[in-house]
Amino acid sequence: MANTADLYTSNPSKIVMYSTTWCPDCRRSRAYMTANKVEHIEIDIGKDRDAFSFVEKLTRRVRIPTIVFPDGTILIEPTDEELGKKLGALVKS
Repeated sequence: MANTADLYTSNPSKIVMYSTTWCPDCRRSRAYMTANKVEHIEIDIGKDRDAFSFVEKLTRRVRIPTIVFPDGTILIEPTDEELGKKLGALVKS
């Protein structure tokens, strides 16, 4: 179970990915993070009404995946290249 302090915040202690099971971009980002062994929390906005509202507020409409990083940056519907660059920057920090 995810630490509830990491949910619905723009400064979580871990990477949080807001997604759904049916979204192709979500599946791609999930597969990328799994393949690269990136520790993260995943929240299905289709099953969590508060998460849906949080993503709607962040993205001004619901766009997924929305990935929130501990440094406060947010990637919305990132490509694998964008996600890789961000994760590489985190590793180098």
